[in-house]
Amino acid sequence: MSAEAEPGAVVRVKGPRGKAMGWALFSDRSQITLRMISREDVPIDEAFWRARLATAIGFRESLGIDATAYRLVHAEADLLPSLIVDRYADRLVLQALSQGMDRLTPVIVPLLMELTGAAGVLARNDPKVRQLEGLEQTVELLAGDVPERIPVREGTVEYDVDPWKGQKTGLFLDQRENREAAARYAHGRVLDAFSYNGGFALSLAPQATTVEAVDISADAVARITANAAKNGRTNVEAREANVFDELRRLERDNQRYDTIVLDPPAFAKSKASIVKAISGYKEINLRALRLLKPGGFLVTCSCSYNVDEAMFAQVIYEASVDSHSPVTVVEKRMQGRDHPVLLGVPETYYLKCLILRKMG
Repeated sequence: MSAEAEPGAVVRVKGPRGKAMGWALFSDRSQITLRMISREDVPIDEAFWRARLATAIGFRESLGIDATAYRLVHAEADLLPSLIVDRYADRLVLQALSQGMDRLTPVIVPLLMELTGAAGVLARNDPKVRQLEGLEQTVELLAGDVPERIPVREGTVEYDVDPWKGQKTGLFLDQRENREAAARYAHGRVLDAFSYNGGFALSLAPQATTVEAVDISADAVARITANAAKNGRTNVEAREANVFDELRRLERDNQRYDTIVLDPPAFAKSKASIVKAISGYKEINLRALRLLKPGGFLVTCSCSYNVDEAMFAQVIYEASVDSHSPVTVVEKRMQGRDHPVLLGVPETYYLKCLILRKMG
């Protein structure tokens, strides 16, 4: 690799003895200096990127996803490092999270338009991780038009997505299949904590007597209420509250539930925050297990990459012991199939989801 490589350039990587090792995206600011894109001696041209994108898109089409919102490109797991592309109906939302992908965006966008027939592409380049690459945090229209609200569907549930300002690229698409799985067990009185736009609440409502959706954000509560009305889920009630405080209040009031969902935001965004995150996961799971009726189901999730599967399972076990609530694992799940995991790149496996049954 030449020392004179420009930030974001595609560079040839050579070993210590000069042997060619492939091609990579170069960053002069990130701790990840090289992101490998190919170990073959092939031209890295427009045809190369078209083929990579076509493979990623073709894989999603093969999954038979019963939704109009899903992930088209999952970065390293599609051999397109630091590139995220989500589809919302006929619009695409893109994130270029490295110098290399940021520089390649003018090449990538026309190819996405060609391969998907999208009516517009929006760049949600506002994640803080871009600062590590020396890149600005921006939100900008790259092609066509993208409205402030896009109607989408997941199974029988319809949402209005805000691609310009919503979390991530608009929705938490990685939980779609976990919502489908949870609906197989949901019954009776349901509590959906950290509800955001009501994804779990709306999916579980047809199997429930009542659903209480709790979120600290007033905007989220308004979205849940609007989405419930849009879908005719008259048994869903949303309220604004700090989930930690609300779980304690419900326990003091001797409330009990048949099904509880815990889908919090990432508590551990760095290794330095792992200890505090584990304490947070322990607290909410302990309270939830105390609120859960014998024979009830707890759907508990962690999207913190830094809290791995073994750590998360240990936290749940300790919460089970301390709450005197023995549980069995009914299903052990992860992010949806449109968010694949590339073996050897642990960062692509971040979402853990356990469906637990409280023993009588």
